Amino acid sequence: MDHVAGIPVRHPEMVALGRHYGCKVQTCVPFDPESKGGVEATVKIAKADLVPSDANLLPAYRSFGELEEACRQFCDRVNARVHRETAAAPLARLAAEREMLHPLPDQPHALALGDERLVGDDQTVRFGSVRYSTPPGHAGTRVWCRAAGEELVITARTGRGAAEIARHRLSVPGSPQICDEHYPGHPGGNGPRQPRPRPRTEAEAAFLAIGDGAQRWLAEAAACGAARIRSKMARAVELAAVVGAGRVDAALGLAAIAGRFADGDLASIIDHLAAELEIGGVVVADEAHSAQPGTSGWARLGTEAGR
Repeated sequence: MDHVAGIPVRHPEMVALGRHYGCKVQTCVPFDPESKGGVEATVKIAKADLVPSDANLLPAYRSFGELEEACRQFCDRVNARVHRETAAAPLARLAAEREMLHPLPDQPHALALGDERLVGDDQTVRFGSVRYSTPPGHAGTRVWCRAAGEELVITARTGRGAAEIARHRLSVPGSPQICDEHYPGHPGGNGPRQPRPRPRTEAEAAFLAIGDGAQRWLAEAAACGAARIRSKMARAVELAAVVGAGRVDAALGLAAIAGRFADGDLASIIDHLAAELEIGGVVVADEAHSAQPGTSGWARLGTEAGR
């Protein structure tokens, strides 16, 4: 972090990092290939094989995580290849040298994990004045956040040590990054919760027992303000006893999608399903499919064609 009389002063966190892993941090001379040639050669080889170019025919990486995976595959391929000088693969040499190496600590150094953050009761952490969600089970615990390219990587201590638990795209203040899968007990979005069907009578239980299509039909019919819902539910139960619950359930699902809740719509859809081998496109009865003649003829008034 500084030079005193030409002597580099190392950052105390880098010194602590080296002490944690049992190694010594060396400082090289800037622009001096002889003092760090091995490192520069490794970077050159990796760039030629990983960085998008005409040689590897890779235009770009979609995310920094994809680049990290490419680096892991590159290391696996290189370490398993027989070296020309040693006539052995690096993995085989490492197995022989492992007996003379000291073991690494189970937990990585905090500097490698990023900045420490506290997970709030809402399962989010604040990084760069932006809220990012975390999976369940980490509220009230300490995690580490680090920026990797255009993504934020959140790491936490698990039963198997430190492990990545979430990854988000970096955002700006005012645009929190919240994943719905991190809140399995809550519906997605900020809208009001939709009530779940809970039958209170035998008739309601018999209708909902038809299947998922019946539940969807009830939710859509209630939202549209359909009339005589209970009598139509009873009619559906009667039809299920005659033609089968599977066919009535499919018809109820189609009726819910198409918005058809009239008295004879369910029977009509069942007849259509019995006659057709496959279900075609569903046409929703809205303004785009009106049967009214329209007003295009009024545009001709006052013109030569209109006379």
